[in-house]
Amino acid sequence: MTYSHIKVESDGPLASLTFNRPQVLNAFNNETMEECRAALHAFATDDAIRAVLVRGEGRAFSAGFDMKAAAERDMSTVDHVRRQMERQFDFIMAFWDCPKPTIALVHGFCMAGAFEVALACDITIAAEGTRFGEPEVRFGTGIVAMLLPWTVLPKHAKEMLLTGNDKMDAARAHAIGIVNHVVPETELVPFGRRMALDIAAAAGPSVFFTKRAMNRTYEIMGMRDALRASLDIDVILNATPSAEKAEFGRIRKEQGLKAALAWRDSRFSDGS
Repeated sequence: MTYSHIKVESDGPLASLTFNRPQVLNAFNNETMEECRAALHAFATDDAIRAVLVRGEGRAFSAGFDMKAAAERDMSTVDHVRRQMERQFDFIMAFWDCPKPTIALVHGFCMAGAFEVALACDITIAAEGTRFGEPEVRFGTGIVAMLLPWTVLPKHAKEMLLTGNDKMDAARAHAIGIVNHVVPETELVPFGRRMALDIAAAAGPSVFFTKRAMNRTYEIMGMRDALRASLDIDVILNATPSAEKAEFGRIRKEQGLKAALAWRDSRFSDGS
């Protein structure tokens, strides 16, 4: 398959999937999501691939879902909202469901939907200086795949999601268990490759069934049902008008995204 929005490479037992829209900080549009799911399916069926590195081209891992594309999309009915959000949900969960271990190598910005992709990957390694965030409540929207409560303690999850914090640094993300390791940016790919090669050197069936067993443990505890229930609530939220969402959209359309973000942040007393 020919890809336009991602880059796919293989090197022995390792594959890499790189988000390749650096001009928009690798924001995810529908085409990017479809290409990622196709690539992950190809990796899953290739016996030579033992681990997958997930990266972002340019200045960021990803800024999340493409807000410009979202503004141009017909979301006038609940059915339209549901179809789009299910597409986003399936894209995120493809990294969780991939039978090959997935390692997210994050740098720059890792926001919103991209943050959820990093959570869905089996291992996350962050470059120093990476900024994480789940700012959805500040836009009047909700979380597509509510994985954070399954990753960190409830109070950490609630603090991040209810404030819409989008300025969490890599050290804090490591301290609360969002990332496995923090390394200098120049070491991000080499460090990730070494870990992926350690996985690739292990017995293939053991890795496959161990990942499957761990994922199944969370699903037996109700994770998949909880995520679907959260998605149902999120569909209602995104189909419900709000003054904040309308004003943000108006400013973004008339003055651009940077102005809309500045308006959003100005509403918080400390500017954070």
